[in-house]
Amino acid sequence: MDCSHIQFCADQSKVDFEQLQRLFVRTAFWARSRNMDDLKIAIANSNPVVTVWDGDRLIGFARATSDGVYRAAIWDVIVDPDYQGVGLGRKLVETVISHPLVSRVERVYLTTTHQQSFYERIGFERNETTTMVLHNSKSTEDLARRIQEQLPIAIDK
Repeated sequence: MDCSHIQFCADQSKVDFEQLQRLFVRTAFWARSRNMDDLKIAIANSNPVVTVWDGDRLIGFARATSDGVYRAAIWDVIVDPDYQGVGLGRKLVETVISHPLVSRVERVYLTTTHQQSFYERIGFERNETTTMVLHNSKSTEDLARRIQEQLPIAIDK
């Protein structure tokens, strides 16, 4: 496949949310239920956000969050199945990694379900011993409220 016409864009304002939602449904089993409002919030709180375009068709997406010094995390790396296997996913991840908010941190984290070998070829290492997750739920919200009620501190929202 000739990819010389494919464009990478790091401008958040250029994200087409309808196409992005369709791309998630088509490409990412873990993100099929994401709604448009939540996608807008996630992207507004991410930097960089990189989209990949074939003309006016969105064919790839990735985003990151970073503190700019110590840690960054890459999220939601997806490439349309019609365009996989030609190096666009690798270039997409490398574009995110090369952004100053990501390239200058000590560690970049990424979570993947089935693509470990793909990310290892880019330079990521498996890290199976330190990752933990908190699933926010009603009970978590209740716990946070109870802790806040017990502590004599004010937390700005």
